[in-house]
Amino acid sequence: MSGHNKWSSIKHKKGAADARRGKLFSRLAKEITVSARSGGGDPEMNPRLRSAIDVAKNANVPSENIDRAVKKGTGDLGGGPLEELIYEGYGPGGVAIMVSCLSDNRNRTAAAMRACFSRYNCNLGANGAVSWMFSRKARFVIEGEKADEMELMEILIEAEVDAEEVDVGEGRAEITAPFESFEAVSSALSEAEVPVNESTITMLPENLIQVDDLNEARQNIRLIEALEEEEDVQAVYSSLGFSDEVLEALSNE
Repeated sequence: MSGHNKWSSIKHKKGAADARRGKLFSRLAKEITVSARSGGGDPEMNPRLRSAIDVAKNANVPSENIDRAVKKGTGDLGGGPLEELIYEGYGPGGVAIMVSCLSDNRNRTAAAMRACFSRYNCNLGANGAVSWMFSRKARFVIEGEKADEMELMEILIEAEVDAEEVDVGEGRAEITAPFESFEAVSSALSEAEVPVNESTITMLPENLIQVDDLNEARQNIRLIEALEEEEDVQAVYSSLGFSDEVLEALSNE
C-alpha cells in the first residue's frame, strides 16, 4: 500500500470510537445537507447527494436523520445555513495540513482552529499556504469480501471508468480517481452492487513529508486527531508520511 493509504489504515482504527461518540453521524448528516443545498434534494439527479446517502446508510445512520438532513439542505426545514470553510497550516516538521469544515458560525470555527494549532505549537497559514501541495481527487473505500483488487479493476475497466489507483490491504480497498470521475466510479460500483463504506472528494498530497522521528510523528498525529474532534471539522488532509520503522512502531501502539 502507498504511504498515504498506510496512514489512512492507521486512522481507520479510530472509526469505531468515532461512531460511538456520534461524531460520524454528525459529519455524514452535514455532508448530506450541503450536498442537497448545492445540487438539489433528488439523489438521482445529484451524484454527491446520492453517494453521501449511501455512505450514511452503510454507517447505519437512521433514515429519519437522513431525511432531516436532506430537508435542511433544500430549505424545507429550518436551521442556520452551513458554510464550507478551508483552513491551512503546518504541523511539526513542516507537514502540510488542510482542514475542511462545515459551519454555521465562521468566527467560532476560526477560533477553534487557531486554538487547536496553537496547542501543538503550530500556526495557521494564509489561504493558499499549503493547498498548492494537494490535488483534488475522488476517493472510495470498500471493506469486506468486495475489497478484491482484480474484481474492482474488472468493474472499472468494463465501465470504461478512469481510475488512477486501486489499493488493497487488510480487507480494505481504496479507489482513487480524478475528481471529475466521481459520478462514473460511483455509478459503476452501484451497478455492480459493491457496497461503498466511504465516498468523498478528497485532497491528496502531491508528495509526502516523511517523518523519521517517532515523537514528531506522534505530535502530528495528536494534532490531526485533535482537529478531527472539533465540532465543525469534516475532514483533515495532510502530507504526513512515515519511515518504515516509525510506521511499524505506530501500528503497534
